[in-house]
Amino acid sequence: MIHYLNYEQRKLQEVDRGQSANWINIYPPFEPNELEGFAHKHNIPIDFLTDSLDIDERSRYEREDEAKLVLLNTPVVNEAAKANEAIFITVPIGIIITLDTIITISQADNPIIQRFLDGKIRNSNPADHRKFILQIFEQNTFWFLECLKKLNLKRTLIEQELYNSSRNEELKQLLRIEKSLVFFVNSLSANDLLMMKMKRTDFLKIKGNEEYEDIFEDVIIDNGQALEMSNVYTNILSGTMEAYASIISNNMNNFIHRLTIVTIILMVPTLVASFYGMNLKYLPFQDSRLAFYFLIAFSILLGLSLIWFFRRTQR
Repeated sequence: MIHYLNYEQRKLQEVDRGQSANWINIYPPFEPNELEGFAHKHNIPIDFLTDSLDIDERSRYEREDEAKLVLLNTPVVNEAAKANEAIFITVPIGIIITLDTIITISQADNPIIQRFLDGKIRNSNPADHRKFILQIFEQNTFWFLECLKKLNLKRTLIEQELYNSSRNEELKQLLRIEKSLVFFVNSLSANDLLMMKMKRTDFLKIKGNEEYEDIFEDVIIDNGQALEMSNVYTNILSGTMEAYASIISNNMNNFIHRLTIVTIILMVPTLVASFYGMNLKYLPFQDSRLAFYFLIAFSILLGLSLIWFFRRTQR
């Protein structure tokens, strides 16, 4: 779907396709050959559109003739997630800059673009391409930080559950969080490199504009903070998983140790009883009326002796 928008009366308003628009937002589903026709109409390379829909594309920028492309990775909820898949994944947002229009394209609705469409971002005017792109960068970083807080809160709650019981379901949830953090670390690293390179080459032509430079600098700092938080949470979660693996292994060892002791204690009386179950003559006490009681007492005495021995050796 293709939406044409203009900033009028301090808010975004959708306009007809035939009218000029400051901002064009594109997201699936698409009609056959719709993207090819759009690219031809606006004189932009078709690769700018198709690359923005590729989930594996890394953050980067490029220019061709009068058109510029910025690819920025953003987190989205993994709607099709299975029990062992990540809670959040990252997908690219394509930002295409032409002489008079800014175009955004993503493979699905995402919270960053929706915030602008809902008018939640103050002073967001797509006609000012440079500031609008910086605002997208800023909101993207804020959304990363928000998702990181959600993941960390979920991790804390799961750990509290694991203090009482080590169930597979909680461990699977921790694995999903760990996968999400891996996506975040990779995407934030790529976004950081992208913004540093854009600043160094002055891709947005903001050098000398103090307001825009301050915004860009704040975005870079916040993105670095989000990257550091992702690394910290990843390390904490890895340590937590290793600790629980060690606890489970230790509990298993203790259980096997106790089971072995019980087996040995029961084995000795069973061995005595098995001797007297043999079809042999001249066994001791076989003619005595008290033989049964004597063997029971002897077996109990051997069992108690083994219990005393194992308790003494475990001190």
